[in-house]
Amino acid sequence: MNAVAFLHETHFEDLPPEAVKWAETCLADLICVAAAGSETTLSRIIRDHAAAQFGAGAAGAPMLFDGRVVSPAGAALAGGMTIDSVDAHDGWKPAKGHAGCGLFPALLAMSMAEGADDGREFLTSLAIGYEVACRAAAALHGTVPDYHTSGAWVAVAVAGLGARLMGMDEETTRNALGIAEYHGPRSQMMRCIDHPTMLKDGSGWGAMAGVSAAYLARGGFTGAPAITVEDAPEYWSDLGARWLVTEQYFKPSPVCRWAQPPMEAALALRERHGLTADAIERVEVESFAEAVALHTKRPATTEEAQYSLPHPVAAALVRGRVGPAEIAPESFTDPEIRRLADGMTLVENDECNTHFPSERFAYLRLVLKTGEVIASERFAAKGDPEAPLSDEELLSKFHAYANPVVGPEQASDIRAAIATLSSGGPLETLADRVTAPAI
Repeated sequence: MNAVAFLHETHFEDLPPEAVKWAETCLADLICVAAAGSETTLSRIIRDHAAAQFGAGAAGAPMLFDGRVVSPAGAALAGGMTIDSVDAHDGWKPAKGHAGCGLFPALLAMSMAEGADDGREFLTSLAIGYEVACRAAAALHGTVPDYHTSGAWVAVAVAGLGARLMGMDEETTRNALGIAEYHGPRSQMMRCIDHPTMLKDGSGWGAMAGVSAAYLARGGFTGAPAITVEDAPEYWSDLGARWLVTEQYFKPSPVCRWAQPPMEAALALRERHGLTADAIERVEVESFAEAVALHTKRPATTEEAQYSLPHPVAAALVRGRVGPAEIAPESFTDPEIRRLADGMTLVENDECNTHFPSERFAYLRLVLKTGEVIASERFAAKGDPEAPLSDEELLSKFHAYANPVVGPEQASDIRAAIATLSSGGPLETLADRVTAPAI
């Protein structure tokens, strides 16, 4: 089945039960990260920008955890960047990026603007979006030399979902995909690693480009073909047979995935040996090159903290956790976190390089003030499909991120609304709860 046919001919009944479950899990995880993200300076700026520059026009949609009505493209932009402002959302290892971050707010915005209220159809479209986005990612990574941000290929999937939602014919759908691919942000990911700012992973911009592409195509704008879809068949041959939504990973902590293997090693050694930070003289990390590039030791912004390796590893050793509070400004001046981060050494490891990106490993050594050295085994990040977070861990994360923003009752109502979608419950119930202003 080609991509256009898959977009239009796939129905809820075609999804295996596992894909439905994973789509629900991805949705809940994205929503809790969006809630936490709505508290960031980045999110406030982009939502104010969308309200000022993206008027609702003929049909609008409210922004996530804000309530102000803007255009669907503006709501997708604001939502994608709000989720991306807290680096705790799902991802797919071969893509070295994140599909759901742009898919969910774009699909929600277009659904609300177009009056689509079937919860089962929304969940089906979200699952389809992961399939298209991840294959577009693999095709783009496999055919160009640069390492681009997720927005580049998320744009293509968002346009496809818009084409499905609006019932476009084959040629109009091809144009939507082509417009999105052409205008999607082919931004340089390592630039944001080297210089962490609010640019992040391009997901919001990709969501905006994809929504705009869908509406442009519906209006008669041409742009076919999308070469990553039409000229790279080897990446699309298993559509409908292999469900990539079930291969997403989930992050327990809101920092770059590349920093999480040594962070997990730090948490494990801390617990295993009953360590406190004041017993540690210095920390040594070995990992793959991209992780070692996360070298910021004294973050001054939330963005720098999320794209740092020393800061979250030090925070894990000092506090025994890395959550939203550990990427907030109050943690930047913690004297023990600063001490351990300042003295941390980062070394590139050939073995870790060989396995990246399909596997992300790190080794950690703690040199104690007594002179004793405690070394970890090879550590990977928690939450990969082969070592998934438990349902209890995912639920705990959901409430840890959402409760401080919307309150426990509203958070529980959101989860209840998600649970009704697969049985055909209305999307409106969930939409009302996730677009209401934060408390």
